[in-house]
Amino acid sequence: MNKIIVAIDGYSSCGKSTIAKELAKYAGYIYVDTGAMYRAIGLYTLRNGLTDEASIIQALPQIQVGFIQAGGAQHVTLNGEDVESQIRTLEVGNRASQVSQIKEVRAFLVAQQQAMGKDKGIVMDGRDIGTVVFPKAELKLFLTASPEVRAQRRFDELVEKGEKPDYNAVLADVNDRDYRDTHRAESPLRQAEDAIVVDNSHMTREEQMQVIYDYFNRFK
Repeated sequence: MNKIIVAIDGYSSCGKSTIAKELAKYAGYIYVDTGAMYRAIGLYTLRNGLTDEASIIQALPQIQVGFIQAGGAQHVTLNGEDVESQIRTLEVGNRASQVSQIKEVRAFLVAQQQAMGKDKGIVMDGRDIGTVVFPKAELKLFLTASPEVRAQRRFDELVEKGEKPDYNAVLADVNDRDYRDTHRAESPLRQAEDAIVVDNSHMTREEQMQVIYDYFNRFK
């Protein structure tokens, strides 16, 4: 079977990363979590007190984002430091959404992402993979679910981590991120014309993965 590029886009908390990881394992492909790359830059700006675009752009040459395997899972690194746990907070997620609106930040990471996919055999998820990073990807999936369902998923994740979130605050955050993602001037979140829409609002994990596997197997 010829290797292909699988581009997975969609709204926050739709399970893009989980689905992409499972599909990559199923296909024997490389998995890349582009959202984690933006979160790493967001974490860097928080740590260094960078709040304006000019200072963030100026800092880009000093930022190295990478991936390592740790405990059987893929972790993101920031200048060689494993920051997987640090980047998964609401604060970093919000900052990532903000820095991702900066044209120079997106160009910086898109170039790296495109280089990762030059040999194909890759599953990449994010907000602009099928529209900007790999517009010619053989399989494009666009994931969606209702804001309420996505907020509940995010709420449950935070509870599992020992946090005490407020559901209404989480829902407000989901809606705010949706607005920022779809209204930013640079590479806004949108469904590619040739993308397959998968609404997993009422699907179990097993059901949604079977749907994804079926689409992927059409390329065998």
